[in-house]
Amino acid sequence: MRQLRDILRLKFESGHSHRAIARACSVGVGTVSEYVGRAKRAGITWPLPEELDDTALEAKLFPVRPESESRRPLPDVAHIHQELKRPGVTLQLLWVEYLTVHANGYRYSQYCEHYRQFVKKLKPSMRQVHRAGEKAFVDFSGKKPSIVDPKTGEVRAVELFVGVLGASSYVYAEAVRSQELPNWIAAHVRMFQAWAGSPAILVPDNLKSAVTDPCLYEPGVNRSYAELCRHYGAVAIPARTYHPKDKPKAEVSVLLVQRWIIAALRNQTFFSLSALNEAIRAKLKILNDRPMQQLGISRRELYEKLDRPVLKPLPRRPYELAEWKIDCAVNIDYHVAFDHNFYSVPYQLIHERVDVRATHSTVELLFKSKRVASHRRLWGRGQYATDAGHMPRAHRAHAEWTPSRLISWAGKTGPATAYLVKRIMENRPHPEQGYRACLGIMRMERAHGRERLEAACWRAGQLKSFSYKTVKNILASGMDRLPMDENTTEQRPAPRHENVRGADYYSQ
Repeated sequence: MRQLRDILRLKFESGHSHRAIARACSVGVGTVSEYVGRAKRAGITWPLPEELDDTALEAKLFPVRPESESRRPLPDVAHIHQELKRPGVTLQLLWVEYLTVHANGYRYSQYCEHYRQFVKKLKPSMRQVHRAGEKAFVDFSGKKPSIVDPKTGEVRAVELFVGVLGASSYVYAEAVRSQELPNWIAAHVRMFQAWAGSPAILVPDNLKSAVTDPCLYEPGVNRSYAELCRHYGAVAIPARTYHPKDKPKAEVSVLLVQRWIIAALRNQTFFSLSALNEAIRAKLKILNDRPMQQLGISRRELYEKLDRPVLKPLPRRPYELAEWKIDCAVNIDYHVAFDHNFYSVPYQLIHERVDVRATHSTVELLFKSKRVASHRRLWGRGQYATDAGHMPRAHRAHAEWTPSRLISWAGKTGPATAYLVKRIMENRPHPEQGYRACLGIMRMERAHGRERLEAACWRAGQLKSFSYKTVKNILASGMDRLPMDENTTEQRPAPRHENVRGADYYSQ
């Protein structure tokens, strides 16, 4: 469903062609046409209504219909090409094997024609034509600059991020500490700011921060990187592994940066990343302002003429890096674990699977692409963020009781009752151990009235017997109605006896 939503967004919001959408989403052009056609017939446009979750969207686009007859199965031309390399294998033999599996398959002439068309397309060589504002190629340089630790003198290699616009060959470069996701994302944000806009398509290499599954046919784009692209109205189409011709602009630009920036700075020593980047920016300006040999015009002039007018405007706020944790289990306590802390979701989602999206300040939990909870991010370990609205009624009622609330409620009966409740909770190792006793005392007001309960609590307090049973016995025996002897609470002197040694004995 997430792929279907991306197809609809790219078509109705960004206006990309079906072929570009197919490459971005790793599906066939026919699939894109089918999805878009179904959406138009169902009257669905972008943005989708908030109440239209994955289930409702699937029901609208794919209503239950009688099954139609399947078309003739296409021969697996890649398999044919590999099998023909084996001795004794012919097209006719492979066709016979094809018919044993697919009795309604193509006849021999059409079977051979499919294979011939496939062979014609093997390793074609063509010059890529880059439209203004369409593509940007991004990569890291294999040759790295370095900085020196001012305290230890240790020389540390850092990464050089390079980006180039396809139409103008306008180059951006900066040094970052590593190829990890936060540095990769931050470099893109600063690159877009330097270009004062964003392209429609980003072509990265297959590093882990960009591509999670470097598959030839269906590469998996990192979730945070895909979110960055959506934020700036772009799509990511990774280059194929071991196919440098997919990103020739990046290869050439990396080579230029190595020659005209890294090599030019080889005799300088830098003690911080900021100082290195300041020097890189100065050299980068010279590179972009230098006329190109074949065209006789600089990259900056081409950028101002071609790319800048058609780059997409930047959003009001730059992208904030979000970490994703996919397919998380909701525990029986309706909390989801993330980064050693726990965040609540509605209790109806117990045993379901949700996705977690976390920024520096916020943690969002999504169920079937719909946000079901949002919490302030907790730092540390073993902490709980619980929304009272996510609890069952019984849990919510229990969670509302606190020592201060119980004392405040007891104070409505009288100060003696509040004092007794306070002492009961103070005399327990944990206040919650006294909750039930305090609630039991306050419920006695229903049977005996406020005045009698207050008198009984006062007498229990004078006796220094802070317990539910003491109050219950006082009320049952009617002792709350008797006057309290003021001398009963005073300490009586010890009787004189020859075996009682007294305080003077211990002072010697």
